[in-house]
Amino acid sequence: MARRSGGGMTVAEAGRMGGRLVSEKYGPEFYEKIGKKGGSSTANKYGPEFFGRIGKKGGKAVTAKYGPTHFERIGRKGGQKVADLIERAKAMEAEHPRPVEKMAEERIEEEAGH
Repeated sequence: MARRSGGGMTVAEAGRMGGRLVSEKYGPEFYEKIGKKGGSSTANKYGPEFFGRIGKKGGKAVTAKYGPTHFERIGRKGGQKVADLIERAKAMEAEHPRPVEKMAEERIEEEAGH
């Protein structure tokens, strides 16, 4: 998008700046709150099935853009990430066999100076 004469910012730049300022002022909880509010309002206006319809429409668009195996690829990639995380957790547990609760209690005691 082109800049206005006189060096003004584009609409996209102004939007980004506004979003950043709102995020700094109100934090991520603000977006969660307004998102829930918007979702509830949309469900009340169009019915809960609306989300299913637009989800299918979006899925078809993604399939058309990236091909029929796209979801399979990203699903496999996500599954592999979870498997890796589980293996890391098991390795950490083997190194430190104490229950997590016990470790947390000990850390709290250490921080409290006991």
